[in-house]
Amino acid sequence: MGLSLAPASWMATLPVMGYVVGGAFSTSIVAKSQNYFGRKISCQLGLLVAMLSALLCAYAAISQNFWPLVTGTFIAGYYSANGQLYRFAAAELTDLSQRDKAVSWVLAGGILGAVIGLNQASWTRNLFDTEFLVAYLTLSIAGLIGIVVMQFIYFPPELKTQHSLADGRPLKVILQQPVFMVSIIGAALGDGVMNLLMAATPLAMQICGLLFSDTAFVLEWHVLDMFSPGFFTGSLIQRFWVLKIMGVGVLLNFTCIAIALTGTDLHQFFIALFLLGVGWNFLFTGATSLAMTAYQPNERDKPKTAINFFVFGTMAFTSFGSGALVTSHGWSILNLGSLTPVIVTGLAIFWFAQQRKESQTTS
Repeated sequence: MGLSLAPASWMATLPVMGYVVGGAFSTSIVAKSQNYFGRKISCQLGLLVAMLSALLCAYAAISQNFWPLVTGTFIAGYYSANGQLYRFAAAELTDLSQRDKAVSWVLAGGILGAVIGLNQASWTRNLFDTEFLVAYLTLSIAGLIGIVVMQFIYFPPELKTQHSLADGRPLKVILQQPVFMVSIIGAALGDGVMNLLMAATPLAMQICGLLFSDTAFVLEWHVLDMFSPGFFTGSLIQRFWVLKIMGVGVLLNFTCIAIALTGTDLHQFFIALFLLGVGWNFLFTGATSLAMTAYQPNERDKPKTAINFFVFGTMAFTSFGSGALVTSHGWSILNLGSLTPVIVTGLAIFWFAQQRKESQTTS
């Protein structure tokens, strides 16, 4: 929809950029609201914002106005910042030995978004004269359902964030830990590469003359591959070590780019995005598990806010860059450019693995 409403083709991904920039701006607000209201009410506020922002996007579709669409996605960033904390909440509500599995199972819940969301957009795209109107209205109803469901989730009182955000070590000290630095690199750059290629894929496929149904098919399987490994990623981390799983994620990203550079037929888009989704899951789940070893319970709000800020900041940059690059320089140049963050991530994981081995040898 962004491409059809945008005043210029390079602006087509601004609605996606608005979503992640809104998330970046909202990270500190969400942390404070969770600290003040508790997890349940804060999450319900996020779902309320999601519902209202979807209605604003529906208005943009009806009025054929690009800027309300960007504004709506920017506001929806508040919900996204809330949603980023679900995986941490799940980990904190489970036994320590099951923490990795809790994170991966929360991510696995995204399968519903892949199956229901993308198919719903494809099936209802032309149901009314206004394209995607039904999709946005459905999203607002989903937000309302989420508010009701959240009401029945029990959060133990002792696990509510009743402490001050100033408790524990200064954020600077936490950030300077190698384990946390690698966590940020893995989460932020892993998300950045995934977003760079995923956001550009619909534009690239449209430019290449492929049908919208083809694009929906590729993106549906991509999102499935992002979240379906969540059923076993936690177990893999426990069995093989978190850095090895993150390393496999980097290798999958390399393979994704290699496939994408071979051509622009449907099967090449499909295989590349398939590998990208699994690679993202391994990197993001691993980075989340690694990050939780870098702070104490009374410090949890500050590092979670920091890591989500870096994630959203990177995604904002890549959301804008993807549209500009793919429309001005093409799909191949976009993929070549994505090699740099993949290499940086791989080097960071390798460096930290060597650090851990050396410390274990000397101890």
